[in-house]
Amino acid sequence: MSAGGLVQILPFDSASRGDLSPACVQCAEGRKMVLFVTGRCRFRCFYCPVSERRNQKDVTYANERLILDDSEILEEARAMDASGTGITGGDPLGVVDRVERYVRLLKREFGPSHHIHLYTHEPHPEKLRRLAAAGLDEFRLHIPHYLWGSLAASGGAYRSVLEEAPAWGLRRGVEIPVLPEKERELRALLRALDRIGVDFVNLNELEFSETNEEKLHARGYAVDPRAGWGVQGSRAVAERLVREMRLTVPVHYCSSRFKDGVQLKRRLLRRAERSAPRFADRTPDGTVLFGIVELPAGRDLEALARQVARLGRLRPGEFRVDRIRRRVELDGDRLRRFAGRLSAPAFAIEEYPTADALEVEREPLNASAFPK
Repeated sequence: MSAGGLVQILPFDSASRGDLSPACVQCAEGRKMVLFVTGRCRFRCFYCPVSERRNQKDVTYANERLILDDSEILEEARAMDASGTGITGGDPLGVVDRVERYVRLLKREFGPSHHIHLYTHEPHPEKLRRLAAAGLDEFRLHIPHYLWGSLAASGGAYRSVLEEAPAWGLRRGVEIPVLPEKERELRALLRALDRIGVDFVNLNELEFSETNEEKLHARGYAVDPRAGWGVQGSRAVAERLVREMRLTVPVHYCSSRFKDGVQLKRRLLRRAERSAPRFADRTPDGTVLFGIVELPAGRDLEALARQVARLGRLRPGEFRVDRIRRRVELDGDRLRRFAGRLSAPAFAIEEYPTADALEVEREPLNASAFPK
């Protein structure tokens, strides 16, 4: 579909006029690994939603997994059978040596079809040319809100990078949040990007987070009761821009609820399908259900595993031992049948199928599971 065609209505009030970028298609299908390469960023935008655990900290995560060795990135990509990687931060170009190493690693391991895109605030042609040579497929510039407009003067560095990028073999786009009071400047920016001929523009719903909430309230922003944690007015402005502006460049509005309700959910479902133990039940939300028997440090975990296997009449593969969390995992319904015969706490749990295994809920199954 051409950019001037009909508006496509996407789930959770997202919309686009024109084709989505290949990276957005992969994200929407849950096939893209998120590689957070550093939390450091010199721009320090007031609306930055990056969590306290990562914000301005030089840490690397592949999805929810803290990376201490490059091999762990490949392990996480295999765990979800990723068909591409999105590199984000902070600002990845602040650690360009690291990014180049990761791009080469991923391309070498998974081949040229593994699509890699990168977000950056920094209009740095030398760094982007270097990453293009390493195998980067696409970059998205986050143009600071105080430069929105025609890009004729103070935004010239951003204009130059966007104009030059095709010669480096890179797809290039712009991805920015929609600040509702900046509609006039946004319209001017979109017209300028259309004249440049960028490959796409992504407009993200401005949203509250634990790290930006105070600053957003101080500027008079309020939560939109119809849009989760979205900022009131952000969605309305984005919808007008997509609906009214007939541009050559494809324009995509992505709501905060789409990121959680579609992108994240489908990535979780994909990881659960490929990585969850076969005795776990998968839910439509992407979480997994199973039973656990926990044991405090100092007690014999292997002996507990033998006892659980004996009482449950479990064969290899029907249970597993998690030595880090000091627990035995198995089918929850099966555990219910003999949990009362165990002296160790037993629970039925629901958790995310991610490296950090964030727990959603737990149900005690025996007397030992209740606090004394």
